[in-house]
Amino acid sequence: MSVFEPSEVFQFAIRIEEGGEKFYREMAKKLNDADIKTLFSALADEEVKHKQTYEAMVSKIEDYEPFESYPGEYFSYLRAYADNIIFTPKKMEEEISKITDASAALKFAINRELDSILYYQEVKKLVPQNQRDLIDKIIDEERRHFVKLTKCSNDKKGTACVAEE
Repeated sequence: MSVFEPSEVFQFAIRIEEGGEKFYREMAKKLNDADIKTLFSALADEEVKHKQTYEAMVSKIEDYEPFESYPGEYFSYLRAYADNIIFTPKKMEEEISKITDASAALKFAINRELDSILYYQEVKKLVPQNQRDLIDKIIDEERRHFVKLTKCSNDKKGTACVAEE
C-alpha cells in the first residue's frame, strides 16, 4: 500500500507559492529601490494566482500512482524537496534577515524560482495527463519570473527591473 496522497503534493505547491508571496512582499517592504519594489509586488501577486490554481486542482485531483521502486518513494522525494529547499519558513526568515540589498534579494529569488520550476516539473509526473497543462502554465509563469529577475539582476542601469504587465 502506498503512502502517497496526491492532494498533498498540491498542498506542498500551495506552501511554495505562499512562501514565494511572503518573500516578495517582505522584500518589497524592506528594499528602497522603487523598481525592485514594483517588480517584487507584481511577482507576489502572481504567486497568489498560482496558489489559487493549485487550490482549485486539489479539489479535482485524481488518484494517480507514478512508477516507484518502493511504495511512497516519489512522494517522499517531493516532500523532502519541498520542505528543505523551496521557501521553507525557517529558511525564509533566515534569508530575509540576511538580505540587505536588491542584488542579494534578486539572487535569492532567482534561485528559488529555479527550485520551484524543478519541483513543478517533478509534480507533473504525479498527475494524470489531462491535468498537466495547468502545471505547464505555472512552470511557464515561473520561468517568466526567472527571466524577469535575471534581467533585472544583470541590468546595471535598472531599466529591466520594471514589472511587465
